Amino acid sequence: MPEQTKPEPANTPETESPDARPRRRQARGERRIAQLLDAAANVFCTTGYTAASTNAIAREAGVSPGTLYQFFPNKEAIAIELGDRLLHQWRDSHGAALVAANLDLPLEQLLEAVLDPLITFNEENPAFAVLMHGPDIPGRITQEFDTVHAGLLERIEEILTGYLPDTPAAEVHRVSTMTFAVFKAGLDLILAHEGAERAAYTKELKTIMFRYLQPLFCETDASIHTP
Repeated sequence: MPEQTKPEPANTPETESPDARPRRRQARGERRIAQLLDAAANVFCTTGYTAASTNAIAREAGVSPGTLYQFFPNKEAIAIELGDRLLHQWRDSHGAALVAANLDLPLEQLLEAVLDPLITFNEENPAFAVLMHGPDIPGRITQEFDTVHAGLLERIEEILTGYLPDTPAAEVHRVSTMTFAVFKAGLDLILAHEGAERAAYTKELKTIMFRYLQPLFCETDASIHTP
C-alpha cells in the first residue's frame, strides 16, 4: 500500500508559528498601553498631574497596580508617553491648519481654517492643556512643548512676512508674538467654558484676531501668500 502522508497541523495555540505568538503578545501590550494612557488622561484632567497617582490611573483603567507597573515604572513615565503621543497629534493639527491651500484664503476664512482644527484638538484632548500648563510636569514634556510652540511661532512669522515683505523683521516678529499670545489666552478661555458660552468665546477670539490683523493688509479680502 502507498505510504499515507499526515495532514499539516493547523495553527492552534499549541502549534502556531513561534513568531506569531510574540506578535499577538505585542498587540495585546499596545492595547494595554493605550488603555492606561487613556486612563491617565482622564485622571490628570480630574485631579491634575501633581495629585494623580499610579493607583488612581490603574483603578481608572480597571487593572491592578501590578499590571500598570509591567508597562510603566512610575507616573512620570506615563506622563511622558502620553505627552509624546499628544504632541505628535498636535503637530499633525498644525500641519492640517497651515497647509498651503489655506494660505490663499481671505483673512476671515483663513482664521477659520487655521483656528478651528487647533481649537478642536484641544477640546478633544483636555489632557494636552494639563500637561502644557500644569505645575511639576516632567522637564522633557515642557521642553517638547516649547519646541512645538517655537515652531508654530516661526510659521506664523513666515506667513506674516509674506504679507508684509517691506515691514522690518523686528516688527513682524512682534506682531507674530502678539498674535500667538492672543491665541493662547483666548484658547484658555474657550476651554474653561462649555456649550453656547464656548462657542461665543470662540467667536470672540476670531473677532479679536481679525481686527488686530486686518489693518496689516491692504484690504479685507487680501490673500495670504507663502513667502
